[in-house]
Amino acid sequence: MSFLRRRSAATPAGPDFDVLAMDPGDWPGNLGAGLLPAPDGSCQGVFLRYDLFGGRGPAMIIGNLPEGSPAREPGEGQVPFEVAQLLAALGNEEPVTVVETEDTPVMHDDNLLIVKRIKCSEGRISCAQFDRSDGVLVTIASWDRPITDDLYALLKPLPAEMFQQG
Repeated sequence: MSFLRRRSAATPAGPDFDVLAMDPGDWPGNLGAGLLPAPDGSCQGVFLRYDLFGGRGPAMIIGNLPEGSPAREPGEGQVPFEVAQLLAALGNEEPVTVVETEDTPVMHDDNLLIVKRIKCSEGRISCAQFDRSDGVLVTIASWDRPITDDLYALLKPLPAEMFQQG
């Protein structure tokens, strides 16, 4: 994706990569963001939690994980980190596993994405992943809402100021 690039800053206060997600101003409800820090202080991932149910729990989590992030490699049959975070936020303690994966081509602006659709043992979860040209893995996990191709048109880089420390 040509419009994405690594950010350059002398001392980044947040991630040193663009975070691709939905603009929180475009959605009702609450938005939370979390950073996954490495022991050296670098950012190993950013997760945005969209609570579109009006305080009744999150509807979607979008994660951005750079190359080398340990959260990118779940064990065999285990769900992606974002799915686990979604289940924890919903208070769902039932074991959930990956049942099937399928690669699907999707257009985003002028770029072709190969989206991996992940089917989980919990049927109310939808999950999709794709790699960006800068090596960041984007994962979308939603609860009780299918992930349609229209959703990819809403994804865009968010301003770096959203992730500045205070």
